[in-house]
Amino acid sequence: MRVPWLGAGLSGLVDLMLPLRCAGCDVTGTAWCRDCSRELGGLRRVERPLLEPGPPAYALGRYRGAARRAVLAYKESGRRHLAEPLARHLAVGLCAIAVEHRLDQAWCLVPAPSRAIASRRRGGAHMSRIAHRAAAALTASGRPSVVADCLITARAAADSAGLDAAERVRNLSGRVLGRTGRIPPPTAQVALIDDVITTAATAASCVAVLGTAGVEVAVVLSLTATAG
Repeated sequence: MRVPWLGAGLSGLVDLMLPLRCAGCDVTGTAWCRDCSRELGGLRRVERPLLEPGPPAYALGRYRGAARRAVLAYKESGRRHLAEPLARHLAVGLCAIAVEHRLDQAWCLVPAPSRAIASRRRGGAHMSRIAHRAAAALTASGRPSVVADCLITARAAADSAGLDAAERVRNLSGRVLGRTGRIPPPTAQVALIDDVITTAATAASCVAVLGTAGVEVAVVLSLTATAG
């Protein structure tokens, strides 16, 4: 539950005082129930013109139903405890991708950036939080992994909601930036992770910035993707 007039910290305290409910179906007793977790249990190839040619892109589920409600609850409604189960889904997906593409290096997870104003509203960069938990889960499973929180979005970038593909590209043009000293080494096996792929403008911009820095992205993995 998000209380609009409370800050992120107090809103989180209210969440702790209320009965735990599944973000997908509202059943009590759990933050993310087993039935709803199936909606993020796949590995779907995502085809978008903006990512061609480029790294393969995947999503764990469709941006609809319980999966969409969970992403929005985590990102927009202050339910930060969802970072843990969402990160586990990403870790499982990355393990499956490693098997499918015969990748045996440790993963270097690069979270897609958010606008600074959105991060402040959400109590921090939401994909960075997930990235660190996913790296910990991968490491615990025997695949040591790290996070390179190396991308930011310039203040001039507007909210992309409601923009079409061309507008999203223009909005992000030159506004996804690499952070000096945080770019992973060229030898790293990089996975760019995000919560939703729509047009893939964000992912394409991130891939381009990393490529300019000499870093090749091995795969793009998102929790969800729209129909196209």
